[in-house]
Amino acid sequence: MKFPIAHKTLGLAFTLLLYALTIPSQASGIWHESRQNHMGTEISVELWAPNKQSAETITKRAYAEVRRLDQMMNPWNPDSDLSRLNRAGAEGPVAVPREIIDVVARAQHYSALSEGAFDITFATVGRHYDYREGKAPTTEKIERERIKLGYQHIQVDEQAGTIAFDQPALQIDLGGIAKGYAVDRVINMLAEAGVKSAVVSAGGDSRVLGDLGGRSRIIGIRHPRKKDEFAALIPLSDTAISTSGDYERFFERDGVRYHHILDPGTGKSASGVQSASVMTSLAIDSDALSTTVFVLGVKKGLALVNSLPGVDAIIIDAQGQLHYSDELLLSTEP
Repeated sequence: MKFPIAHKTLGLAFTLLLYALTIPSQASGIWHESRQNHMGTEISVELWAPNKQSAETITKRAYAEVRRLDQMMNPWNPDSDLSRLNRAGAEGPVAVPREIIDVVARAQHYSALSEGAFDITFATVGRHYDYREGKAPTTEKIERERIKLGYQHIQVDEQAGTIAFDQPALQIDLGGIAKGYAVDRVINMLAEAGVKSAVVSAGGDSRVLGDLGGRSRIIGIRHPRKKDEFAALIPLSDTAISTSGDYERFFERDGVRYHHILDPGTGKSASGVQSASVMTSLAIDSDALSTTVFVLGVKKGLALVNSLPGVDAIIIDAQGQLHYSDELLLSTEP
């Protein structure tokens, strides 16, 4: 991928102006925007449709799909399939919906690829953090729980449609990949309904379907330390982008920022990076890889991205410096 990137910090008003310039003018149809809260974040669906009624019908189906996936994969809902798996997975194979099999199998792929930097069993430790209340587990508790986690303890039988854990007390959380999966599902639904131009977002995960009348959609990468400002602006078409940042869920104590992106190797918040943005074809991949790159850090994260075809990244390190993957770096040069 090669994108012209505006990489100086720009105010929100100017960004919205650029966004407005990307809205295509078409003889017929409307640009329909809507937002709802699901999966612990804001979901937005924007699309071109022949008329308002058509747009609302398609959008209603899209949100129904998101709600269905949320009810299935929400670890905090005791009635969800994921919670059922977490309760019984160590007792033997548990039959789960195909969607969970697909997401867990993809998560396992990235766990192996990153040598454990991405690991959905982080929840074994992560469940002991409370970011709203500003509480973190003791070092002793982290060590006791950390030795239990590991993606190698998850046994996925895709043919049988079951998942089992070979480690008692193991827990999994799909928060680092499920929203991307949901975005892809909605984009596929819109395409099947005949939609040619759309943008679907779930928190830090977005995917652009088509383009906007021959022009790209401008996506802003949020500045991790300045609210309502962006560190970079990227025009995208038919591309997914995900950003993982230490500003999403966090609290600070004694000068230390405790955030929700945990390093599975330490059981503590990953350090060295403020945000990591990854661009791929599918949101499930950009979602998982943005977390992976954040945990790996600048050097190892860029090395991984540069080894993957069709993948690009922008990383903002702890000092606020921007780092680009090879293809993006070439695209920013004069």
